[in-house]
Amino acid sequence: MFDKLEDLLIRFEEIMSELNEPDVVNDQARFQKLMKEQSDLQPIVDAYREYKDSRQTVEDSLSMLEEESDEEMREMLKEELGDAKKNIEELEHKLKVLLLPKDPNDSKNVIVEIRAGAGGDEAALFAAEIYRMYVKYADLHRWKTEMMSLNENGIGGFKEVTFMITGQGAYSRLKYESGVHRVQRVPETESGGRIHTSTITVAIMPEAEEVDFQLDLNDCKFDVFRASGNGGQCVNTTDSAVRLTHIPTGIVISCQDEKSQLKNKDKALKVLRSRLYEMELAKQHDAEAEARRSQIGTGDRSEKIRTYNFPQGRVTDHRIKLTLHRLDSILNGDLEEIIDSLTAADQAAKLANLQDA
Repeated sequence: MFDKLEDLLIRFEEIMSELNEPDVVNDQARFQKLMKEQSDLQPIVDAYREYKDSRQTVEDSLSMLEEESDEEMREMLKEELGDAKKNIEELEHKLKVLLLPKDPNDSKNVIVEIRAGAGGDEAALFAAEIYRMYVKYADLHRWKTEMMSLNENGIGGFKEVTFMITGQGAYSRLKYESGVHRVQRVPETESGGRIHTSTITVAIMPEAEEVDFQLDLNDCKFDVFRASGNGGQCVNTTDSAVRLTHIPTGIVISCQDEKSQLKNKDKALKVLRSRLYEMELAKQHDAEAEARRSQIGTGDRSEKIRTYNFPQGRVTDHRIKLTLHRLDSILNGDLEEIIDSLTAADQAAKLANLQDA
């Protein structure tokens, strides 16, 4: 590990030297590449430099303890030594995590699909609440959200909603949200006060650029139709809505959120490209069985991952057996503790796999 860290430190210093060259700004492609590499290496280099400083502190303290006779000074040196040793232990773990192979999609924007499952109107109402939860979470991170398509049920619920979240690291934070989300509560329509269980599915897909997935437009069939529902006079009276069918897979995507047919077509293509890219990633994950098992439930829509229990005000993530009794704040976008815990569990599983290998 430390040989690799030394190599990365040397590379980081080379990058900094190149960035100081006067002509590098004139070559924007090279400049952007260097800046990206520098940004990726910075946290590793900072932690490694701190680690080396702590190692030096240990050596200096041990050396001074051998020569020091004053008891008060010796106590200070012992305390400094203990702090440095503790810091070394923490930094060694941090460096191991930082050196784990990076998910190439972590820096990407995400396309989120939420669909009502079992439970009829109650499931659709819950789908709308989970949509708002993710929008509020995005707002807390100052990420931008953009509606791609929406199918409402007439009473404020969403049968299906697709939207994009644009922001640095959006996929790295949200990728563990894919799966079945379950709600347990008494529906407003339930006269007997019985608790019902309903489900929705969430799919988190990295936004696929053309370089990620080459889409053959000859495989696509476009139909235009008149939009329905909310959206104003122009939306409802012109053939601006677009239905996109991907012939090889049978995937159908409808977009009618924009007044412009061209914009709706562009949104539909974005969603299709990301869906096909996700399918390609799923094939790769299935081929890498060990890597798949080390992940904390990323990408599998059929896996029940979380329960939102309204009578008890609690949220339970079943993958890591985490229960939090603050349902209201979580539905208001306060997902940080859950996502941090899932990230830590995933990193721990990957570290354990590396040690077993």
